[in-house]
Amino acid sequence: MGLPLRDVIKRLQELAPLKLAEGWDNVGLLVEPTSNTIIDTALLTIDLTEDVVEEAIENKAGLIISYHPNIFKPLKRVTQSHWKERIISKCIRSDIAVFSPHTSWDAVENGVNDWLASAFNLRFSKPIVENSDDPTGKSGVGRIITMAAPSPLNKIIEDVKKHIGIPHLRVGLAKHQDMDTIISSIAVCAGSGGSVLNGVKADLYLTGEMLHHDVLEATQNGINVILCNHSDSERGYLKNFQQKIQCQSLKVIVSKVDRDCLVTV
Repeated sequence: MGLPLRDVIKRLQELAPLKLAEGWDNVGLLVEPTSNTIIDTALLTIDLTEDVVEEAIENKAGLIISYHPNIFKPLKRVTQSHWKERIISKCIRSDIAVFSPHTSWDAVENGVNDWLASAFNLRFSKPIVENSDDPTGKSGVGRIITMAAPSPLNKIIEDVKKHIGIPHLRVGLAKHQDMDTIISSIAVCAGSGGSVLNGVKADLYLTGEMLHHDVLEATQNGINVILCNHSDSERGYLKNFQQKIQCQSLKVIVSKVDRDCLVTV
């Protein structure tokens, strides 16, 4: 039982090449312990919090695959005074490696954005911005989709709730439109979609979060907006990826304590 860490990392990069990640991102192996070379169990999470690290320790996980990088802004020190710094020291002390795929999972075909778009019956889907290194044109930033059968906005909202598994969404109604408005095209961007979706022509924007003025700009230009919280728009993909990466020699579990830091009540 177990695989060498280098083999698990190789498999992760085969499933989602790091070259697909955005240039500003920090992806790949971010924490490497000194003595952990064989991985029996890996833990999948969207955010790496101290609770998730404790969960990894309890499950004897030798690797945490954290969608969001736990190291993003430069660190000047690793002390016990800040939770992000404590995570790094605890992972090293507990022989736990940390790998982050982030925007490589967003861009890859059948990745996070395609999972989010699969809430609907699609006729056509393509990246909003295609990856120049992919001759197939199937990987890239965001997705613009055409519905197989146009649906009213209120049904779209229920489909998103069911797909993501949350009871409430925030909705921005386009100018002079209502919940019965028929939706034929949707621009999708998991996570924070303001910059990606800006100026894209579609009946609806679906993303995790947008700034107030970005939502206002969209709705005043006749585009409806659905916001479903940043990490809630991504978390459901973890179970999909679990099936892709686990094998007889590697147990892969999805975090039970990882959750969005915002709840709509």
